[in-house]
Amino acid sequence: MSDHIPSANIARTRAGQKHYVSDIDETGLGAVDAVADESAPSSMWGEAWKSLRKRPLFWLSSIIIFFAIMISLFPQLFTSLDPQFCELGNSLKPATSGHFFGFNRQGCDIYARVIYGARASVTVGVFTTILVVIIGATFGALAGFFGGWLDSLLSRITDIFFAIPLLLAAIVVMQMFKEHRNVWMVICVLAAFGWTQIARITRGAVLSAKNEEYVTAAKATGASKARILLSHILPNCMAPIIVYATIALGTFIVAEASLSFMGIGLPSSAVSWGVDISQAQQSLRTQPMVLFYPALALALTVLSFIMMGDAVREALDPKARKK
Repeated sequence: MSDHIPSANIARTRAGQKHYVSDIDETGLGAVDAVADESAPSSMWGEAWKSLRKRPLFWLSSIIIFFAIMISLFPQLFTSLDPQFCELGNSLKPATSGHFFGFNRQGCDIYARVIYGARASVTVGVFTTILVVIIGATFGALAGFFGGWLDSLLSRITDIFFAIPLLLAAIVVMQMFKEHRNVWMVICVLAAFGWTQIARITRGAVLSAKNEEYVTAAKATGASKARILLSHILPNCMAPIIVYATIALGTFIVAEASLSFMGIGLPSSAVSWGVDISQAQQSLRTQPMVLFYPALALALTVLSFIMMGDAVREALDPKARKK
């Protein structure tokens, strides 16, 4: 071997990653600093975002959800008509200039009612989901983290509520409070009986996460139980919670529409897709389009949240990303 070794910087690429061999000086006495690898793996959320960006289903559902939220927040930007202004002389008239969907049986503009009806349905879905996540995640996290008698108690309470069908319980409770029916009443009733599934999901995720090495390291540093649970375990359990919450949001929108369709959800004077679908039954044979437009708006909104949930689930699942 020659005593004189020229300086070299050898780069090799394997599986899309660059591996650098250290430079060797002319005397062969040592190595200079190695070049840092620029292709270090990103976080779980970074990998999930990279996967989501490549999915047309994600962008399609995002666009629909964005418009649904914008319509709910600012309906006046999409129509200047009053959804509760009705003239019987316009009853079941077809679409005309300025009235894109025609009129319903009461002579109300269908387009305006579809636009303003999004507010009640989306509000129920969003706030019910928030309450469900808070209640269910709290029960599940406490049961999974502390275990013992607290786990047994909270699990039995969860099982009792889990055995009660959501719609049946909502029907009974809403019938008991007919005079107080409004959006917030529907939200509270649905949240009171809809948190059980997410409690089970959270409990399982916490049971799996609390035995990880980073939790053991946090205990070794003297971190309190509350800090370990809130700062270390729960952030690493958010993936399944987010996936379920996204899909459940669409389910709660359907639940509100179902209750209003049966006449025990929002009052008939409210502007809601469920209320309009219920009232359109009388004109289904003669004017089916009266039912078609609010039903289409409901179906597209619910479908978009379900598609979003599926896309997020596949993006957060390592096995699905490999496929």
